[in-house]
Amino acid sequence: MTDPIADMLTRIRNAQSVRKPQVVLPMSKIKYEIAKILERGNWVGKVEIIKVKSKKNSGAVFNDLKIILKYNKNGSSAITSLERISKPGRRIYAGKGELPKVLNNLGIAIISTPFGLMTNKEAREKAVGGEIICEIY
Repeated sequence: MTDPIADMLTRIRNAQSVRKPQVVLPMSKIKYEIAKILERGNWVGKVEIIKVKSKKNSGAVFNDLKIILKYNKNGSSAITSLERISKPGRRIYAGKGELPKVLNNLGIAIISTPFGLMTNKEAREKAVGGEIICEIY
């Protein structure tokens, strides 16, 4: 797989389109950090790491990421749009003065900075720029 972050975002979009209560995907540190930012921003319900035994090798145990999806009272998903911005073939960077405002600051952009992953609002407060991973609203 060339872009595991895009795969994660697509799995979340697909699960929400068919009203699944949760999505389970392979664990990585960056996916976990992105999921925790979504949980902090109230875009998803809960994020947890679960241990799964390998089907091929009975002694191996792997971590998976379980994301409980969040829906509004009328049944629509809390996330309207989840879009990957910076891709492996074309990286998009923003300086501290060029950080994006997503949907007039109602949404968030996840930025990879030298201080770790953070939202565009947190990056603006700390006056740092970085790679724009995705936008959510």
